[in-house]
Amino acid sequence: MSKIILENMEFHAFHGCLEHEQTLGNRFIVSVSMELKTNLAGKTDDLNHTLNYQLVYDVVKREMEIPSKLIEHVGQRILDSVFNEFPQIHGLEVKLSKLNPPLGNMVERVTIELDRKR
Repeated sequence: MSKIILENMEFHAFHGCLEHEQTLGNRFIVSVSMELKTNLAGKTDDLNHTLNYQLVYDVVKREMEIPSKLIEHVGQRILDSVFNEFPQIHGLEVKLSKLNPPLGNMVERVTIELDRKR
């Protein structure tokens, strides 16, 4: 089993409970770690024998474009969509961070991590 990891994809999105978060947006960082078999791709150099991570990026981008109040909701949508759309993934971890959350003092980020296995 191998891992393909898309690290620190950055998005400007409109997630949050506060009005200014929903109108001005914020910066978010998403990382996705996928466990799958890549041994055949390693031997054949053929994209059809692995996971096209451009397609995974497109799914993450699509879900990040849908405004939500909670990052838990966004993270769960990303987890569900990637897991359902790519059956070759055996294990999946999603890490989603909101940068500079409006908590009344300087906080670098708030992060949620989710995972699932087949």
